[in-house]
Amino acid sequence: MTHHNKKNNKSKAKRFSTEEIRKAIFDILQENNGKALNVKQFSSRMQMTSQKDISKLQRVLSDLVASKKLREAEPYRYTFMPRKKEFLEGYIEITRHGYAFVSCPELEEDVFISVKNTGNAISGDKVKITIFREPKGKRMEGAVVEIVERKRTEFVGLLKVTTGFGFVIPDSHKIHNDFFIPPDKLNGAKDGEKVVVRLKDWPAGAKSPVAEVIKILGKAGEHETEMHAILEEFGLPYVFPEEVITDAENIDAQITEEEISKRRDFRNVFTITIDPEDAKDFDDAISFRHVDENYEIGVHIADVSHYVKKGTKTDEEAYRRGTSVYLVDRTVPMLPERLSNHLCSLSPNEDKLCFSAVFTMNKKADIISQWIGKTIIHSCRRFNYEEVQKILDNQEGEYYDELKILNDIAEKLRKRRYENGSFSFETDEVQFTLDHLGKPLEITKKARLASHQLIEDLMLLANRKVAEFAEKSKRDFVYRIHEAPNFEKIAEFKRIAKKFGHEIDNSDNLALARSLNSLLEKIEGKPEQNFLESLAIRTMAKAAYSPKNIGHYGLAFNTYTHFTSPIRRYPDLMVHRILSEILENQPPVETYESLKEKCIVSSEREVNAEQADRASIKYKQVEFMLDKIGQSFEGIISGVIDGGFFVEIIENKCEGFVTASSIDEDFYQFDEFNYRLTGYNSKKTFTLGQTVWIKVVEANLPKRQLDFMLCEKPLV
Repeated sequence: MTHHNKKNNKSKAKRFSTEEIRKAIFDILQENNGKALNVKQFSSRMQMTSQKDISKLQRVLSDLVASKKLREAEPYRYTFMPRKKEFLEGYIEITRHGYAFVSCPELEEDVFISVKNTGNAISGDKVKITIFREPKGKRMEGAVVEIVERKRTEFVGLLKVTTGFGFVIPDSHKIHNDFFIPPDKLNGAKDGEKVVVRLKDWPAGAKSPVAEVIKILGKAGEHETEMHAILEEFGLPYVFPEEVITDAENIDAQITEEEISKRRDFRNVFTITIDPEDAKDFDDAISFRHVDENYEIGVHIADVSHYVKKGTKTDEEAYRRGTSVYLVDRTVPMLPERLSNHLCSLSPNEDKLCFSAVFTMNKKADIISQWIGKTIIHSCRRFNYEEVQKILDNQEGEYYDELKILNDIAEKLRKRRYENGSFSFETDEVQFTLDHLGKPLEITKKARLASHQLIEDLMLLANRKVAEFAEKSKRDFVYRIHEAPNFEKIAEFKRIAKKFGHEIDNSDNLALARSLNSLLEKIEGKPEQNFLESLAIRTMAKAAYSPKNIGHYGLAFNTYTHFTSPIRRYPDLMVHRILSEILENQPPVETYESLKEKCIVSSEREVNAEQADRASIKYKQVEFMLDKIGQSFEGIISGVIDGGFFVEIIENKCEGFVTASSIDEDFYQFDEFNYRLTGYNSKKTFTLGQTVWIKVVEANLPKRQLDFMLCEKPLV
């Protein structure tokens, strides 16, 4: 594209007729698949520079809306009129309060479904709806008229038996109906047990669906029962089928001389692993050596694809699982133990097969050259993060010189990443100390160490460079993508931040990232820190897998993938297989469509695993608070909704709910625009991020919920 100076642009600016503008509007919407655009976006695509033409564009858009040729999907954003349909199909998400939202491909925004209009839908179902209200300036409202397809038919809950028949109270807070269990469908289950049920029927007009017990998990409240219940709730298998175990046991573990000859040999190069203290599966190792005035740093990843062949029983089970699952007390691996903890794990003092990205770098962390291919390594030391941190802090110890250089390189990579627009969001994570029965004794915040960041930044480098290498091959590939945040969400965050005296520059992506990173530094330790940090994170989209590369917004990488954890993530295994095809000049096995389907499934599995992890944390937090009823704690308001607010206790990160009706005799109004409740008479306000004192009122373990009430700060 040729660039001109402003003077030339002005003198040669094209002028547009009304008809040209009308045609361009429809052409642009067609090219963007009907995505709603604002005036600035239309004018930019038309390369319109004259203010008179931009004003004309605004008038044409208004006329098209008035004549029902276009519609205003959101304030000042325009798109096609919806196709006239009596019914629409979409996916329903039911909230913990019972009302729901349905997302339809034809519509820009979700359709609101009130509690009474959800019909027999269960969250996640594909449903047919009718829209009966579309008031100007308000969300569309509709009703479910048919269940097109159930997302799932198996559910977990607590069985209550009375006079022969039973009811199962679902664990999921998104399911608001108990399941009726006929006497002949109890299948040996007893009152007070956690069970899995299968939905059989939901007759029209019936309050409860009819189901049968298909699995008994154990007595409710017992540690093993509850952890298995969480895995079942999110559809996560935790027992390997016998045929998979047999297949894994039959995999040849021998590393032949022929195989070694095909690989670059790093067995005599200094190589270490750095992992959590309790880790058993070591995905990655780091090698280091001096090359003249430069450094050679190798990122070596377990070559799972050498052992797990496409189409085998082990591969099919790994795809079904999608990822390893991490609960409070356990890891549920993606691969059988023989592979995850033995054959593939990069244990010290053993020869191991790897897929590697090797970089020659100068002292400024500039890459002089790189090599990607298959290797064999021999790790000389297994470190945990705390050991490495102690060596770095004390500036002495085993392999200090090598660790110091690796840490310096990682710091330079991180600094450059932030300068290029990567975000520096870091959320607090908790860890539990459990007794032999799984009862939580202590909750502490996980430390974020420089040694964690050392490994993280080297993994980010390898993932990025592997993605760039694959993209140049023009092969279909698996990318890790992250969309830019919604413009309206950023504008809203900017408005809120300004109330606290902070300016946000959202003129472009780089300016926004630098502005947010600067803000996070400025607010550290200030009263508004929790509020603004929470709000900033909520503006961000969820990362996912896709064969279509759109870049990774949060990391500010144009191209990115997941290459570094094939023992615990199926997409990484897919990446390794495609890399092998590229390096060996073999034809692709996967089509674009098959990769797309597997990316969708893998992204869903990832979300399920994260939800299960959060559910296990929530369960143990509620269990931890059982003997603390009546005690007072200082907390931060972590969420505000109509009817009350959530409070996160500062010392242990346990979150509970304070109902507005429990505060005092005042009536509290919800201000969604400012994330706060305000007393009608007292004018007392409760805002996201505000510090309050609470008393624990109830700890409901089956529902994984804590109820709080406000209290005065204790005198001692």
